[in-house]
Amino acid sequence: MNIPDSKNPRVVIIGGGFAGVSMAKKLKNKNFQVVLLDKHNYHNFQPLMYQVATGGLEAGSIAYPIRKIVQEHKETFFRMALVERIDTENKKVITDIGTIYYDYVVIATGSTNNYFGNKEIEKNSMVMKTIPEALNIRSLILENFELALQTNDMDERRALMNFVIVGAGPTGVELAGALAEMKKAVLPKDYPDLDVTMMEINLVQGADRVLDAMSKKSSKSAEKFLKELGVKIHLKTIVTNYDGATISTKDGLTFNTQAVIWSAGVKGAPVEGIADSLDRATRIKVNEYNQVEGFEDVFALGDVAAMYGEKYQFGHPMMAQPAIQQGELLAENLARLVNKQSMKKFVYNDKGSMATIGRNKAVVDLPKLHFSGFFAWFVWMFVHLMSLIGFKNKALVFWSWVYNYFVFDRESRVIIRPYRKNRDIVKSED
Repeated sequence: MNIPDSKNPRVVIIGGGFAGVSMAKKLKNKNFQVVLLDKHNYHNFQPLMYQVATGGLEAGSIAYPIRKIVQEHKETFFRMALVERIDTENKKVITDIGTIYYDYVVIATGSTNNYFGNKEIEKNSMVMKTIPEALNIRSLILENFELALQTNDMDERRALMNFVIVGAGPTGVELAGALAEMKKAVLPKDYPDLDVTMMEINLVQGADRVLDAMSKKSSKSAEKFLKELGVKIHLKTIVTNYDGATISTKDGLTFNTQAVIWSAGVKGAPVEGIADSLDRATRIKVNEYNQVEGFEDVFALGDVAAMYGEKYQFGHPMMAQPAIQQGELLAENLARLVNKQSMKKFVYNDKGSMATIGRNKAVVDLPKLHFSGFFAWFVWMFVHLMSLIGFKNKALVFWSWVYNYFVFDRESRVIIRPYRKNRDIVKSED
């Protein structure tokens, strides 16, 4: 990897998400050599991924080069690498570009999609955990409408224009709202020769309410907003299979669709080498200092870490704030550890949660206050805008939002990376 030797302890951070980046920033110019590894050369802002998928934002506006984040850090090195495993016995990380030794290793690899063992759903549905996946969904949406124009088969046309989102957490709710706004204001102008009213947006949720991790008040408001936008909500509905053409559910409900987006569950995305420390959700079991069980020099942060407590019996929520706070505290604790001082226990400062359902519609849960509507939408925009890395990204997103708000348009409706290839379809003779 061509990492120079150093007199300072070497900290290898695996993952350039919220947890890994927050820790690397906190270790800036401290008495450590920091090596940050990620398979991409950018940090992506996942909360706005759905806007890339629906043409509201360009992918570049939510991505930021990792090298630019750490370019002023004297002893921080970034390598674009895929980590294959950790050898804890010999204190080394094995990657596809070589091996690196560590004094401390931090696993911040985040989460991945949980299909609950269903290989058919995994094979045939779309997901949205990365920017390339968001671009695939954008292509799928647009290509489905192009294909709908080419067929005279009304059943096939309906299937192409039927979008089914499985899972009504923040991702599912925000994506459903964005698709509904496209149906209302954008797609009729793009496809005047197509009956866009045939488009359906079905939101399928296994629980008895949408946004079931938020307050009942916010859940009720979100459901009301979605229904006003024309989204069909199916609660207490468990999807059992999707073969690429038809969704099947536990209670016998079926959907004929060419577009299923899976947001029904996530699980930890650990690296090999610590299998004995995983829980049932493949999250890494850690103590209150984020140390992996059984190790003093191996740590885990964010979505991939499961820190159990009285309040968080299944670990902290898999959101940005726990990851950021854990990363910042661990940077401080490593300095204390090196100086033979006692480390501080992690205590999560819950700043609340929020979700947007569309134009002027959002829900916000603060520790002692729950509200919805226009003001909640404004708060949601402000918080997300300020959380972006880099002035340019903030400016691009702000300008896109202002433009979309006043013009009622989404200009990023381009098929950059086609998702479908060589698909046979019935074409009209005209």
